[in-house]
Amino acid sequence: MNFASDNWAGAAPAVMSALARHSSGFAPGYGADPLTAGVNRTFNDIFEREVAVYFVATGTAANALALASFAKPGGAVFCHRDSHINIDECNCPEFMTSGNKLVGIPGADCKITPGVLTEAMSRFPDGVVMHGQVASVSISQATESGTVYTVAEIEALAEAARLRSVPLHMDGARFTNALVSLGCTPAEMTWKAGVDALSFGATKNGCWCAEAVVFFDPDQARDFEYFRKRGGHLFSKSRFVAAQFEGYFENDSWLDTARHANAMALRLAEGIRSLGGRTAWAVEANELFPIVKRSQFETLTAAGAKIYEWPARDLSDNVAPTDDEVCFRMVTSFATTDEDVKTFLETLTQAS
Repeated sequence: MNFASDNWAGAAPAVMSALARHSSGFAPGYGADPLTAGVNRTFNDIFEREVAVYFVATGTAANALALASFAKPGGAVFCHRDSHINIDECNCPEFMTSGNKLVGIPGADCKITPGVLTEAMSRFPDGVVMHGQVASVSISQATESGTVYTVAEIEALAEAARLRSVPLHMDGARFTNALVSLGCTPAEMTWKAGVDALSFGATKNGCWCAEAVVFFDPDQARDFEYFRKRGGHLFSKSRFVAAQFEGYFENDSWLDTARHANAMALRLAEGIRSLGGRTAWAVEANELFPIVKRSQFETLTAAGAKIYEWPARDLSDNVAPTDDEVCFRMVTSFATTDEDVKTFLETLTQAS
Protein backbone atom coordinates (compact mmCIF):
# COMPACT_ATOMS: atom_id res chain seq x y z
CA MET A 1 0.00 0.00 0.00
CA ASN A 2 2.72 2.43 -1.00
CA PHE A 3 0.89 5.52 -2.21
CA ALA A 4 3.36 8.11 -0.93
CA SER A 5 4.58 9.24 -4.35
CA ASP A 6 5.27 7.99 -7.86
CA ASN A 7 8.85 9.05 -7.09
CA TRP A 8 9.03 6.08 -4.72
CA ALA A 9 8.44 3.56 -7.50
CA GLY A 10 11.36 1.90 -9.26
CA ALA A 11 12.05 2.03 -12.99
CA ALA A 12 9.80 0.41 -15.57
CA PRO A 13 11.10 -2.78 -17.23
CA ALA A 14 11.30 -1.14 -20.67
CA VAL A 15 13.51 1.62 -19.27
CA MET A 16 15.84 -0.75 -17.43
CA SER A 17 16.07 -2.98 -20.48
CA ALA A 18 17.17 -0.03 -22.60
CA LEU A 19 19.75 1.02 -20.02
CA ALA A 20 21.21 -2.48 -19.98
CA ARG A 21 21.20 -2.60 -23.78
CA HIS A 22 23.34 0.54 -24.01
CA SER A 23 25.54 0.03 -20.96
CA SER A 24 28.67 -1.22 -22.73
CA GLY A 25 31.05 0.19 -25.29
CA PHE A 26 32.11 3.75 -25.96
CA ALA A 27 30.25 6.79 -27.25
CA PRO A 28 30.96 10.54 -27.45
CA GLY A 29 30.04 12.49 -24.33
CA TYR A 30 27.97 15.58 -23.55
CA GLY A 31 25.12 14.73 -25.91
CA ALA A 32 27.17 14.18 -29.05
CA ASP A 33 26.36 10.47 -29.20
CA PRO A 34 24.12 8.83 -31.83
CA LEU A 35 21.61 7.61 -29.24
CA THR A 36 20.92 11.13 -27.97
CA ALA A 37 20.51 12.31 -31.58
CA GLY A 38 18.02 9.50 -32.18
CA VAL A 39 15.99 10.37 -29.09
CA ASN A 40 15.90 14.00 -30.19
CA ARG A 41 14.38 12.84 -33.47
CA THR A 42 11.80 10.86 -31.50
CA PHE A 43 10.82 14.02 -29.65
CA ASN A 44 10.34 15.69 -33.05
CA ASP A 45 8.06 12.86 -34.13
CA ILE A 46 6.07 12.92 -30.89
CA PHE A 47 5.46 16.66 -31.10
CA GLU A 48 4.99 16.73 -34.87
CA ARG A 49 7.59 19.44 -35.48
CA GLU A 50 11.25 20.23 -34.98
CA VAL A 51 11.87 20.95 -31.32
CA ALA A 52 14.96 21.71 -29.23
CA VAL A 53 15.47 19.13 -26.48
CA TYR A 54 17.83 19.34 -23.52
CA PHE A 55 18.24 16.63 -20.88
CA VAL A 56 18.46 17.57 -17.21
CA ALA A 57 18.50 15.53 -14.01
CA THR A 58 15.46 16.85 -12.12
CA GLY A 59 12.13 18.53 -12.62
CA THR A 60 13.30 21.45 -10.50
CA ALA A 61 16.22 21.98 -12.87
CA ALA A 62 13.94 21.72 -15.88
CA ASN A 63 11.56 24.34 -14.53
CA ALA A 64 14.17 26.74 -13.22
CA LEU A 65 16.38 26.61 -16.30
CA ALA A 66 13.44 26.91 -18.71
CA LEU A 67 12.22 30.00 -16.88
CA ALA A 68 15.77 31.37 -16.81
CA SER A 69 15.77 31.40 -20.59
CA PHE A 70 12.81 33.84 -20.49
CA ALA A 71 14.03 35.98 -17.60
CA LYS A 72 14.15 39.78 -17.69
CA PRO A 73 15.73 42.36 -15.40
CA GLY A 74 13.16 42.90 -12.68
CA GLY A 75 11.11 40.10 -14.19
CA ALA A 76 7.94 38.53 -12.79
CA VAL A 77 6.88 34.92 -13.42
CA PHE A 78 3.17 34.22 -12.93
CA CYS A 79 2.02 30.85 -11.60
CA HIS A 80 -0.53 29.31 -9.28
CA ARG A 81 0.23 30.07 -5.65
CA ASP A 82 0.34 26.33 -4.83
CA SER A 83 2.43 25.38 -7.84
CA HIS A 84 5.55 23.29 -7.46
CA ILE A 85 7.81 26.12 -8.62
CA ASN A 86 6.34 28.42 -5.96
CA ILE A 87 6.19 26.01 -3.01
CA ASP A 88 8.45 23.01 -3.47
CA GLU A 89 11.60 24.10 -5.30
CA CYS A 90 13.48 26.00 -2.59
CA ASN A 91 13.24 29.25 -4.62
CA CYS A 92 15.41 27.67 -7.32
CA PRO A 93 13.47 29.35 -10.16
CA GLU A 94 14.09 32.74 -8.57
CA PHE A 95 17.76 31.89 -8.08
CA MET A 96 18.30 30.61 -11.63
CA THR A 97 16.46 33.57 -13.16
CA SER A 98 18.77 35.98 -11.31
CA GLY A 99 16.02 37.12 -9.02
CA ASN A 100 12.90 37.14 -11.16
CA LYS A 101 9.93 37.25 -8.80
CA LEU A 102 7.39 34.42 -8.66
CA VAL A 103 3.90 35.88 -8.45
CA GLY A 104 1.49 33.31 -7.01
CA ILE A 105 -2.10 33.52 -8.22
CA PRO A 106 -5.09 31.87 -6.47
CA GLY A 107 -7.46 29.61 -8.33
CA ALA A 108 -9.84 26.72 -7.73
CA ASP A 109 -8.61 23.19 -8.47
CA CYS A 110 -5.03 24.53 -8.43
CA LYS A 111 -5.61 26.17 -11.82
CA ILE A 112 -5.14 29.77 -12.84
CA THR A 113 -7.73 31.40 -15.10
CA PRO A 114 -7.21 33.99 -17.86
CA GLY A 115 -9.11 36.74 -16.05
CA VAL A 116 -7.20 36.41 -12.78
CA LEU A 117 -3.93 36.08 -14.69
CA THR A 118 -4.61 39.20 -16.73
CA GLU A 119 -5.49 41.16 -13.60
CA ALA A 120 -2.30 40.01 -11.85
CA MET A 121 -0.15 40.95 -14.84
CA SER A 122 -1.84 44.36 -15.03
CA ARG A 123 -0.11 45.25 -11.76
CA PHE A 124 3.17 45.14 -13.73
CA PRO A 125 2.50 47.66 -16.52
CA ASP A 126 4.95 47.70 -19.42
CA GLY A 127 7.49 50.49 -19.33
CA VAL A 128 7.05 51.35 -15.63
CA VAL A 129 10.43 50.74 -14.04
CA MET A 130 9.05 50.78 -10.50
CA HIS A 131 7.01 47.62 -11.07
CA GLY A 132 9.39 45.39 -12.99
CA GLN A 133 8.56 43.44 -16.13
CA VAL A 134 6.19 40.61 -16.93
CA ALA A 135 8.56 37.79 -17.97
CA SER A 136 6.59 34.55 -18.35
CA VAL A 137 3.61 32.46 -17.26
CA SER A 138 3.95 28.92 -15.91
CA ILE A 139 1.28 26.25 -15.46
CA SER A 140 1.49 22.71 -14.03
CA GLN A 141 0.08 19.83 -16.07
CA ALA A 142 -1.20 17.88 -14.17
CA THR A 143 -1.68 20.31 -11.29
CA GLU A 144 -0.69 19.89 -7.66
CA SER A 145 -4.31 18.95 -6.91
CA GLY A 146 -4.30 16.17 -9.47
CA THR A 147 -6.51 18.10 -11.87
CA VAL A 148 -5.78 18.63 -15.56
CA TYR A 149 -6.00 21.75 -17.71
CA THR A 150 -8.11 21.13 -20.80
CA VAL A 151 -6.71 22.12 -24.18
CA ALA A 152 -9.20 25.01 -24.30
CA GLU A 153 -8.03 26.24 -20.89
CA ILE A 154 -4.40 26.14 -22.03
CA GLU A 155 -5.29 28.05 -25.19
CA ALA A 156 -7.03 30.77 -23.18
CA LEU A 157 -4.02 31.19 -20.87
CA ALA A 158 -1.67 31.27 -23.84
CA GLU A 159 -3.75 34.04 -25.35
CA ALA A 160 -3.58 36.04 -22.12
CA ALA A 161 0.20 35.61 -22.12
CA ARG A 162 0.44 36.60 -25.79
CA LEU A 163 -1.42 39.83 -25.12
CA ARG A 164 1.50 40.76 -22.86
CA SER A 165 4.05 39.33 -25.33
CA VAL A 166 5.40 36.75 -22.87
CA PRO A 167 5.87 32.98 -23.22
CA LEU A 168 3.86 30.20 -21.61
CA HIS A 169 5.82 27.47 -19.82
CA MET A 170 4.33 24.12 -18.81
CA ASP A 171 5.65 22.16 -15.83
CA GLY A 172 4.97 18.66 -17.11
CA ALA A 173 6.24 16.59 -14.20
CA ARG A 174 3.18 14.38 -14.80
CA PHE A 175 2.82 15.34 -18.45
CA THR A 176 1.92 11.87 -19.70
CA ASN A 177 -0.69 11.27 -17.01
CA ALA A 178 -2.40 14.48 -18.12
CA LEU A 179 -1.99 13.58 -21.78
CA VAL A 180 -3.72 10.20 -21.56
CA SER A 181 -6.40 11.72 -19.33
CA LEU A 182 -7.32 14.22 -22.05
CA GLY A 183 -6.93 11.73 -24.89
CA CYS A 184 -5.26 14.30 -27.13
CA THR A 185 -1.87 14.37 -28.85
CA PRO A 186 1.29 15.85 -27.32
CA ALA A 187 1.21 18.56 -29.97
CA GLU A 188 -2.39 19.46 -29.20
CA MET A 189 -1.66 19.83 -25.49
CA THR A 190 1.44 21.97 -26.03
CA TRP A 191 2.55 24.11 -28.96
CA LYS A 192 -0.72 23.91 -30.87
CA ALA A 193 -2.40 25.30 -27.73
CA GLY A 194 0.22 28.05 -27.37
CA VAL A 195 2.83 26.52 -25.03
CA ASP A 196 6.35 27.81 -25.72
CA ALA A 197 8.46 25.59 -23.45
CA LEU A 198 7.81 22.33 -21.64
CA SER A 199 9.45 20.65 -18.69
CA PHE A 200 8.94 17.09 -19.91
CA GLY A 201 8.88 14.78 -16.90
CA ALA A 202 9.53 11.06 -17.24
CA THR A 203 11.02 10.11 -13.86
CA LYS A 204 7.62 9.91 -12.13
CA ASN A 205 6.26 7.72 -14.91
CA GLY A 206 8.82 4.94 -14.94
CA CYS A 207 12.23 6.38 -15.74
CA TRP A 208 15.19 6.20 -13.40
CA CYS A 209 16.36 9.79 -13.86
CA ALA A 210 15.19 11.43 -17.07
CA GLU A 211 13.77 14.91 -17.50
CA ALA A 212 13.95 17.19 -20.51
CA VAL A 213 13.35 20.82 -21.42
CA VAL A 214 11.58 21.11 -24.77
CA PHE A 215 11.41 24.37 -26.73
CA PHE A 216 8.85 24.40 -29.53
CA ASP A 217 10.68 27.23 -31.28
CA PRO A 218 14.38 26.27 -31.34
CA ASP A 219 15.31 29.95 -31.69
CA GLN A 220 14.02 30.51 -28.13
CA ALA A 221 16.60 27.99 -26.90
CA ARG A 222 19.56 29.94 -28.26
CA ASP A 223 21.19 30.49 -24.86
CA PHE A 224 19.83 27.47 -23.02
CA GLU A 225 22.98 25.35 -23.35
CA TYR A 226 24.82 27.98 -21.31
CA PHE A 227 22.14 28.05 -18.63
CA ARG A 228 22.22 24.26 -18.40
CA LYS A 229 26.00 24.04 -18.18
CA ARG A 230 26.21 26.84 -15.62
CA GLY A 231 23.49 25.14 -13.60
CA GLY A 232 25.44 21.87 -13.49
CA HIS A 233 23.02 19.80 -15.59
CA LEU A 234 25.07 18.97 -18.67
CA PHE A 235 25.53 15.18 -18.51
CA SER A 236 28.89 13.82 -19.58
CA LYS A 237 27.32 10.41 -20.27
CA SER A 238 24.17 11.78 -21.87
CA ARG A 239 23.54 8.49 -23.63
CA PHE A 240 22.27 6.96 -20.39
CA VAL A 241 19.52 9.56 -20.16
CA ALA A 242 18.83 9.00 -23.85
CA ALA A 243 18.67 5.24 -23.23
CA GLN A 244 15.97 5.77 -20.64
CA PHE A 245 13.94 7.86 -23.07
CA GLU A 246 14.44 5.25 -25.80
CA GLY A 247 12.95 2.56 -23.56
CA TYR A 248 10.30 4.95 -22.30
CA PHE A 249 8.98 5.71 -25.79
CA GLU A 250 9.47 2.24 -27.23
CA ASN A 251 6.20 0.52 -28.15
CA ASP A 252 4.31 3.37 -26.43
CA SER A 253 5.46 2.18 -23.02
CA TRP A 254 5.19 5.74 -21.65
CA LEU A 255 1.50 5.89 -22.52
CA ASP A 256 0.79 2.46 -21.08
CA THR A 257 2.45 3.22 -17.73
CA ALA A 258 0.51 6.47 -17.40
CA ARG A 259 -2.79 4.84 -18.31
CA HIS A 260 -2.20 2.18 -15.68
CA ALA A 261 -1.38 4.74 -12.97
CA ASN A 262 -4.45 6.80 -13.83
CA ALA A 263 -6.69 3.73 -13.81
CA MET A 264 -5.43 2.73 -10.37
CA ALA A 265 -6.16 6.23 -9.04
CA LEU A 266 -9.71 6.13 -10.41
CA ARG A 267 -10.31 2.70 -8.93
CA LEU A 268 -9.17 3.92 -5.52
CA ALA A 269 -11.36 7.01 -5.76
CA GLU A 270 -14.43 4.99 -6.69
CA GLY A 271 -13.81 2.57 -3.84
CA ILE A 272 -13.29 5.32 -1.28
CA ARG A 273 -16.48 7.06 -2.37
CA SER A 274 -18.45 3.81 -2.17
CA LEU A 275 -17.34 3.53 1.47
CA GLY A 276 -18.61 6.99 2.38
CA GLY A 277 -15.46 9.01 1.78
CA ARG A 278 -14.97 11.73 -0.80
CA THR A 279 -12.16 13.41 -2.71
CA ALA A 280 -11.18 17.04 -2.33
CA TRP A 281 -10.70 17.51 -6.06
CA ALA A 282 -11.64 15.67 -9.21
CA VAL A 283 -9.39 12.67 -9.93
CA GLU A 284 -8.09 13.36 -13.43
CA ALA A 285 -4.57 11.92 -13.39
CA ASN A 286 -2.68 9.72 -10.91
CA GLU A 287 -3.10 11.77 -7.73
CA LEU A 288 -6.10 11.76 -5.44
CA PHE A 289 -6.87 13.55 -2.20
CA PRO A 290 -9.40 11.56 -0.16
CA ILE A 291 -11.21 12.94 2.86
CA VAL A 292 -12.13 10.37 5.52
CA LYS A 293 -12.58 10.17 9.28
CA ARG A 294 -9.35 10.72 11.19
CA SER A 295 -9.83 7.37 12.88
CA GLN A 296 -9.93 5.73 9.45
CA PHE A 297 -6.77 7.55 8.40
CA GLU A 298 -5.00 6.37 11.54
CA THR A 299 -6.11 2.78 10.92
CA LEU A 300 -4.75 2.93 7.38
CA THR A 301 -1.37 4.27 8.44
CA ALA A 302 -1.15 1.74 11.28
CA ALA A 303 -1.75 -1.01 8.71
CA GLY A 304 1.23 0.21 6.70
CA ALA A 305 -0.36 2.50 4.11
CA LYS A 306 2.15 5.12 2.94
CA ILE A 307 -0.02 8.25 2.74
CA TYR A 308 0.37 11.87 3.83
CA GLU A 309 -1.93 14.46 5.32
CA TRP A 310 -2.52 17.32 2.91
CA PRO A 311 -3.75 20.89 3.42
CA ALA A 312 -7.26 21.19 2.00
CA ARG A 313 -7.37 24.79 0.80
CA ASP A 314 -10.03 26.67 -1.14
CA LEU A 315 -12.67 23.95 -0.78
CA SER A 316 -16.39 24.61 -0.54
CA ASP A 317 -18.07 23.99 2.82
CA ASN A 318 -19.73 20.78 1.61
CA VAL A 319 -16.35 19.32 0.56
CA ALA A 320 -13.88 20.67 3.14
CA PRO A 321 -12.90 18.33 5.99
CA THR A 322 -14.78 18.66 9.27
CA ASP A 323 -12.99 18.71 12.62
CA ASP A 324 -12.93 14.92 12.86
CA GLU A 325 -11.83 14.35 9.26
CA VAL A 326 -8.51 14.48 7.44
CA CYS A 327 -7.52 15.13 3.84
CA PHE A 328 -4.56 13.12 2.57
CA ARG A 329 -2.66 12.58 -0.65
CA MET A 330 -2.32 9.33 -2.58
CA VAL A 331 -0.24 8.87 -5.72
CA THR A 332 -0.37 5.82 -7.96
CA SER A 333 2.26 4.70 -10.46
CA PHE A 334 3.08 2.09 -13.08
CA ALA A 335 4.08 -0.15 -10.16
CA THR A 336 0.74 0.08 -8.32
CA THR A 337 -0.98 -3.30 -8.39
CA ASP A 338 -4.56 -4.50 -8.18
CA GLU A 339 -3.59 -6.11 -4.88
CA ASP A 340 -2.39 -2.76 -3.50
CA VAL A 341 -5.77 -1.20 -4.29
CA LYS A 342 -7.71 -4.18 -2.95
CA THR A 343 -5.77 -4.25 0.33
CA PHE A 344 -6.19 -0.52 0.85
CA LEU A 345 -9.94 -0.63 0.29
CA GLU A 346 -10.34 -3.70 2.49
CA THR A 347 -8.46 -1.94 5.28
CA LEU A 348 -10.65 1.14 4.85
CA THR A 349 -13.75 -1.07 4.96
CA GLN A 350 -12.63 -2.57 8.27
CA ALA A 351 -12.02 0.93 9.66
CA SER A 352 -15.44 2.21 8.62
